[in-house]
Amino acid sequence: MLSAHTNKRIGQAMCDYAMLDDGDHVLVAVSGGVDSLVLLWLLQYWQKKAPVTYTLFPVHIDMDIWEATMKEVSPLQSLAQQMQIIGADLHIEKSLPLTDDLRTCFSCSKLRRKQLFDLASRFKCNKIAFGHHKDDLIETLFLNMFYSGNISTMVPRQKLFEGRLSVIRPLAYVEKREVVTIAKDVGLTAVSNLCPLAGDTRREEIQKILENIYKQIPEAKASLFASMKNVREGYML
Repeated sequence: MLSAHTNKRIGQAMCDYAMLDDGDHVLVAVSGGVDSLVLLWLLQYWQKKAPVTYTLFPVHIDMDIWEATMKEVSPLQSLAQQMQIIGADLHIEKSLPLTDDLRTCFSCSKLRRKQLFDLASRFKCNKIAFGHHKDDLIETLFLNMFYSGNISTMVPRQKLFEGRLSVIRPLAYVEKREVVTIAKDVGLTAVSNLCPLAGDTRREEIQKILENIYKQIPEAKASLFASMKNVREGYML
């Protein structure tokens, strides 16, 4: 279910950034997408062999945008099915209200993130795990360069609130295609994304641009990822 090569790189990312420590209480952000489902499965899998002991608190923020149809089960029903496969208990929290004038991907993401921080405090978690992978980190680099005018990305481990809370991304060295393979092998199925903006965002635009680059330059992905660890500040403005 988890190839030796993929398992090694996950372990390398955890080691490089000291993601897990003995006694950690880790809130796992479960959106229902394949990345977060694999993340939760993976962290449970690693619990059995990790040299440290840690506790997991899987949490889902319910955006409540599903409308019942005769053709589709609700995301919460689908999530419950996935949790049975993983063998985890999922805490579901209703999303904070988002005003009409702030209904953008950025505002929605920011609101969910704040709510997760609050939940981490409530559950006494010292870490929050997100399912961002290697492709996400590269895409974020381009998003920030193209739209925000800065060179930055998501980091595998980030300390917040004077070190009281850390965000960790155990899949940081793993590509999306590998995450999909793990999900298929385990039997996990992503929950439908019913957001009206799904498939029409800046991130999707960046993904298409990068796909074209990778077709023309197959080694570009590895080089781009390596460049984020090899910043030559003396040659930057």
